[in-house]
Amino acid sequence: MGRITKNKKASLEKLEKGKVYSIDEAAQLVKEIAFTKFDASVDIDVRLGVDPRKANQMVRGVVSLPHGTGKEVRVLAMVTPDKEQEAKDAGADYVGLDEYIEKIKGGWTDVDVIITMPPVMGKVGALGRILGPRGLMPNPKSGTVTMEVGKAISEVKQGKIDFKVDKFGIVHTSIGKVSFSPEKIKDNAVEFIHTINKLKPTAAKGTYIKSIYLSSTMSPGIQVESKSFAE
Repeated sequence: MGRITKNKKASLEKLEKGKVYSIDEAAQLVKEIAFTKFDASVDIDVRLGVDPRKANQMVRGVVSLPHGTGKEVRVLAMVTPDKEQEAKDAGADYVGLDEYIEKIKGGWTDVDVIITMPPVMGKVGALGRILGPRGLMPNPKSGTVTMEVGKAISEVKQGKIDFKVDKFGIVHTSIGKVSFSPEKIKDNAVEFIHTINKLKPTAAKGTYIKSIYLSSTMSPGIQVESKSFAE
């Protein structure tokens, strides 16, 4: 087992062993236990009582965080020429089609989100083996395959994120930055948990949300009382 650094030890000392915090307490505490020199991300991990191997228990969705993620999202719009100006006006960082297909085939994936249109999904779909493992494959369910290209780009830039449960039954995503106020962290966390609740599969039995943890980059996790999100 590796040696605990002085900063990490100080962070751990601020946490009461075995305590489950309210979201108000956790939103304040996650700022206090952050010890990175950069503006760390605030992450949320939600363990669900589902079996993601079964199609009728898959949890996947999108959420627009009230205060965004605090992260600069790089968007590639893979669109036809008549939609290029709309994509540029909406703030896409890269706009085009065939030239970016060739770049991606060559190994370039230096973007966070790819937005495209149904008419060109035949071309984009061929990149599945490259984009899929990186979580970059556009999907109609997440709103990244649409004819409303400008709207989709604006929403992503303003804090719309997509998420899905992993094979261990955990949903993990970033919901802000340590520089956010506790109120903004709480607002984003509440919106995320409410969205998760709305997506509960009818086939899921027993306790749906088993645990919720809030953390910042490299910090310990803070367990959060799920009932406090409903208050």
